[in-house]
Amino acid sequence: MAPESPQVKTLVKARRDSFKSPKPDAPRVLVFDLLTEVNRKGGYSNLLLPQALSASNFEVRDKGFVTELLYGTLRMQGRHDYILAQVSDRPLSEVDSGIVDICRMGVHQLFEMRVATHAAVSATVELARKVIGESKASFVNAILRKVSAKTLSEWLEPLDTVSDPITRLSVQYSHPEWIVSAYFDLLKDVERVEEELAVNNVPASPTLVAWPGDSTQAQLVELGGIATQYSPYGARFEGAPGSLEIIRHRKAGVQDEGSQLVAHIFAEATHDLASILDLCAGPGGKAALLAHLANVNGQDFTANEISEPRAKLVKNVIGKFTCQVGDGRDMAQLGRTYDAILADVPCTGLGALRRRPEVRWRRTVQDLRGLLELQRELSDSAISVLNPGGVFGYATCSPHFSETSGEVLRILKDHPELEQIEISQFLPVNLQGAVRDKSLSLWTSQHGTDSMFLSLFRKSS
Repeated sequence: MAPESPQVKTLVKARRDSFKSPKPDAPRVLVFDLLTEVNRKGGYSNLLLPQALSASNFEVRDKGFVTELLYGTLRMQGRHDYILAQVSDRPLSEVDSGIVDICRMGVHQLFEMRVATHAAVSATVELARKVIGESKASFVNAILRKVSAKTLSEWLEPLDTVSDPITRLSVQYSHPEWIVSAYFDLLKDVERVEEELAVNNVPASPTLVAWPGDSTQAQLVELGGIATQYSPYGARFEGAPGSLEIIRHRKAGVQDEGSQLVAHIFAEATHDLASILDLCAGPGGKAALLAHLANVNGQDFTANEISEPRAKLVKNVIGKFTCQVGDGRDMAQLGRTYDAILADVPCTGLGALRRRPEVRWRRTVQDLRGLLELQRELSDSAISVLNPGGVFGYATCSPHFSETSGEVLRILKDHPELEQIEISQFLPVNLQGAVRDKSLSLWTSQHGTDSMFLSLFRKSS
């Protein structure tokens, strides 16, 4: 046999090198695994990511990269899909789910992160080779090279010809159309709707909350926090809350300023009442603040939570008070009544989309019917065990009309024994533009908080 020529050896080596085992970087592999858990198996990114990062040996920089790539890809995947649909030779619904998620990751790196074009494409293809195989990786490579040939603004140019603002803004800001429509119903103004959609795509920094009797806002500021604008208990904190001893020892917590305001306002309106019930207390943010305030004021406090695991979380933060496990719709069966009841009811969560990136894709307008029925049943249950002269608080983390003002109208119609309390008298003096139909209605773009809603009612004596 004749010896191989140098040219043949070079070709053989090149072919051998092309079949080397893929070596994707660990952060991207983790993001893909988490994306699969969230998009394909119903997981929650805000629960899965902290656990995964704690178990990893990643440096701070890599942890930041993972966080930005995971949350950002989930948040912006509607717009990413709009771009991918322009280069795919078949509908994305017919494309392998692994390919779709990896391409979304690639598009996010190309247009939303500080990753060089070559690195975004090559590193994502290397990931594809490892997790979905060589042939599918070739498809990913072809797709991303087509995407990288244009700028983001060039890919979005077709939107200029779309006359329907709901359709256009849905793609531009990566929200389902039904959510955009819900904002229009309330805000009636394109600019305001755009502001709200845009801010939902900006990650929220952690906000700490002092628990009266155990800690103060001043202590949180001393630890490096910046005092919240409206809540007398909060401080914005750029670091990892778990690094603070005051958090680890459960002397303070982590809670959005909007949620702090709901608890604060409810406490202000009920400070002279003897017994308080938090009807839907899990996972415990409002319950913790209400319980500490009740303890300082000499009031009795009870938490109720239907889920036993969540009830354990609540019990960890309410001190000496009771957390009972039970269905909030069955309170009358327990034979006890209360002077003040807060029902922070399950809802679509549209007011906290910046914190829960996958919720916008997981919720549908069809979910509303079941949620509205549950909200009605919980409100009616609370009112049935409210003492005469007592105060009922109805709260949601959604601005949707049906879950807020619509339910208030329903409560007043079905319960003539209730009178709505004008909430403005309990608001911080510097909190402007936060009242809708006598209720608290926060907006993320205006107040820098989650878009919380709270309405107060008093039962006739």
